[in-house]
Amino acid sequence: MKVTLFIVVLSLLPIHLSAQSPARARKHPAPKRYFGLHFDFHAGRNDSLIGRNLSERGLDSLLTAVKPDFIQIDCKGHPGVSSYPSKVANATVAPHVVKDPLAFYRAVTRRHGVGLYLHYSGVYDDAVLAKHPGWAAVKADGSMNMSKASVHGPYVDSLLIPQLNELADYGADGVWVDGECWATVPDYSPAALAKFRAETGGQTVPRSTKDVGYGAFNEFARRSFIRYIGKYVDAVHRHQPTFRIASNWAYSSMMPEPITTNVDYLSGDLTPSNSVNSAALEGRVMAAQGQLYKKPWDLMSWSFWYEFNPVQRQGDQKSAVHLMQEAAEIIALGGGFQAYYQQSRDAALPRREQPVMAALSRFVRERQPFCEGSTPIPQIAMLYANTTVRAFNQSLFGNGQTHRISGVLTALLDAQLPVEVLAEHHLRGRLSQYPVIVVSQQDSLDPAFRRELLDYARQGGHLLLIGAKTTRLFADELGVVPMQESSAGPKWVLNNGASIVLTGPFQPVRISSPDTKPIGNFMQTEAGGPVPGVIATETQFGKGKLTAIYADLSRDYDKHQSSRLRDFIASFTRPLLPNPVVEVNGSHLVHVVLNRQRDRLAVNLINTGGRHADPQVFTYDEVPPLTNLTVRLRLDKKPKRIVQQPENKVLPVRYEKGVATVTVPQLALHSVLVVE
Repeated sequence: MKVTLFIVVLSLLPIHLSAQSPARARKHPAPKRYFGLHFDFHAGRNDSLIGRNLSERGLDSLLTAVKPDFIQIDCKGHPGVSSYPSKVANATVAPHVVKDPLAFYRAVTRRHGVGLYLHYSGVYDDAVLAKHPGWAAVKADGSMNMSKASVHGPYVDSLLIPQLNELADYGADGVWVDGECWATVPDYSPAALAKFRAETGGQTVPRSTKDVGYGAFNEFARRSFIRYIGKYVDAVHRHQPTFRIASNWAYSSMMPEPITTNVDYLSGDLTPSNSVNSAALEGRVMAAQGQLYKKPWDLMSWSFWYEFNPVQRQGDQKSAVHLMQEAAEIIALGGGFQAYYQQSRDAALPRREQPVMAALSRFVRERQPFCEGSTPIPQIAMLYANTTVRAFNQSLFGNGQTHRISGVLTALLDAQLPVEVLAEHHLRGRLSQYPVIVVSQQDSLDPAFRRELLDYARQGGHLLLIGAKTTRLFADELGVVPMQESSAGPKWVLNNGASIVLTGPFQPVRISSPDTKPIGNFMQTEAGGPVPGVIATETQFGKGKLTAIYADLSRDYDKHQSSRLRDFIASFTRPLLPNPVVEVNGSHLVHVVLNRQRDRLAVNLINTGGRHADPQVFTYDEVPPLTNLTVRLRLDKKPKRIVQQPENKVLPVRYEKGVATVTVPQLALHSVLVVE
């Protein structure tokens, strides 16, 4: 998501069918997409030289050097000003378009066999609401929201659909609709309220969180946005079936729910800072959705450091090495990758960063044969519950609840454990495929899904429950009695001989069952003696096990990435996975992604060194290689060979008692061990 500077589109890979019913599949084959570049400038009313400096020679040079599958360019940003000569009646066109950028880019990209996609701001449109205030969403106090269109008003039929049809008629391959789910707001317009009353039967309209039925009103608003997507996607497909459409961040961590519309692909743009860890989380959410619903997906990296909060700050352009790490986290999960560079105000594409773009392209292309079409091998599932996201989000859609899992996920990845991030609809009916399921601060669970989690444990599964409120939800099954309200503040813990400080909320409990065993000890201070208290417990539950940590851990690891906290979290997880398919030793700077790719095992190793998580560091251009990593794989038979790709290096294999062991002499940034 972007607020002032923006981004782009797509990827694709074949993915397996699910037993669940996907949204209706398109009948035409999707063209291949894997690596692309995005450019935008959010044209405004003062942009009067658009098209002046468009250079066929310059664009030829860029496309020849970088060889992207597609580029994406500006056509209408959040100001609502079209940067091409739109003929749609309600369009606001920049004051003087010297040369039509869309026609120019379509002609040149077609010659190169490069796809053309367009950045278009949807719900977020200042200009059309200045013309038609009655099209705006209405706030709870009755005032108009002059940036966000109502999804119940004329906007979708009178501007959005006609302009998307117009873009399709240019011969563009598709559109990346920005300013969508994250920009949608509760709408108190007369049309919205009439539909709310008709759907719910209620006459009283809740206008604040204190009002009865406020949650139901927000659910109505969410359903309305999804219907809005479905309406314009289907309408444009009727006009041009091969025109491909994505709504930015739809069905992602901001909206982790079943896909019920006919969007063609999934996409989003990462946080511009700490994007390596952001890619690891967001990519796993997208991968799960893509695999279940057979949708290609991609994520986009900002090519420069930027921070939105608490104030907007922009830093340096990122180096090729920095962007390669971000790309590795995404393509290792089977997704496509794109990078965002700012487009000039005259719609020309800057070439200053062309050497970085070309290096990034080579990096992705070298790994494409070993990553594209990958699907994960189930090991550890981390629950990201849609019910929790909806219960606690301040906005209709947003990723404000990722903090509940992000730190724990990063800690597990930093401990070289393979993890997927899955919502309820990904896990239902297939929990037993995962030896371990981690439930970190998922404080609002659907009762039926909670029962399914417990049935999974009874039948032999292992649940790791983390968090003050989450463990309270399972108190009876854990054999504990919650004491006074949970408390925050520094608490010193002794575990496996090491002291760790925890600062998040903590739930004091008293053990009430002889089947429940305490783990670890509290200390009075870091240097003090032990004091009473229960940090964690282990409970045999049917054929399985419930392990609980009575503290919120995620923010602590997000902030500090303490090696002791990493080991603390891993010490509870590893025993629950006694026979892992893969084990990697030799460095904690490796993320491991375990895949099935083209009927072969593919182990992705990503070097996550570098100061990507430091908010004071804009970029870096050197990541020291890791050496002599030991990789152990549990295999039914000795492999013919194990090859480190794309280096094409055959590694000596030692096979004993069902375990193949290899040593990786050097890991630069990202290698894939292909088992043959």
